[in-house]
Amino acid sequence: MSRLLYFTKDQIETINQAIILAEELISDHFKISFSEWKRYRYDIKTLEALKPEEITEEAFAQIIKYVCNPEKKLRGSLHTDYYKICLQDHVILKALEREKKMPLYPLAAYIVTHELIHVVRFSKFLQSFLVSAEEQEKEEALVHTLTYELLQGVKIPQLSYVLDIYVHCRNMETFRTAD
Repeated sequence: MSRLLYFTKDQIETINQAIILAEELISDHFKISFSEWKRYRYDIKTLEALKPEEITEEAFAQIIKYVCNPEKKLRGSLHTDYYKICLQDHVILKALEREKKMPLYPLAAYIVTHELIHVVRFSKFLQSFLVSAEEQEKEEALVHTLTYELLQGVKIPQLSYVLDIYVHCRNMETFRTAD
């Protein structure tokens, strides 16, 4: 693994702003109220908070599905799924280094919106988490399309540049269950 680069404090604030934007866009699109967001068990972590097995060189983010302890039932359910969106600071920062015209905020808005769409789709059972590679590719295509549709009208400098660059991207993250 190459040298890991971490977000600065200012970059973390930019990521937080992208999260706020993504949650608003997704709330509107999927008709999710503020109180309903509590049903979607997810967290977004940057490299500093990731375990070694949650780090990858291959994607901007990785979604890992954890299953909460069945002995600690919540409201009678057998288990509770929890999705951890693992942002890969080093991969994102390397992309920004390569694409000098691309600022962090529009790229982060794209990545976080994309990942949260997956979380909502998994949580609403619109898509199963564990699927074949072919099904995962179809899901990726659909989520990239939804991400584009949600972001295309947003007024962020250089967002159109990001949308153009990643319009055909199929490998922005991976899905896996925790061992």
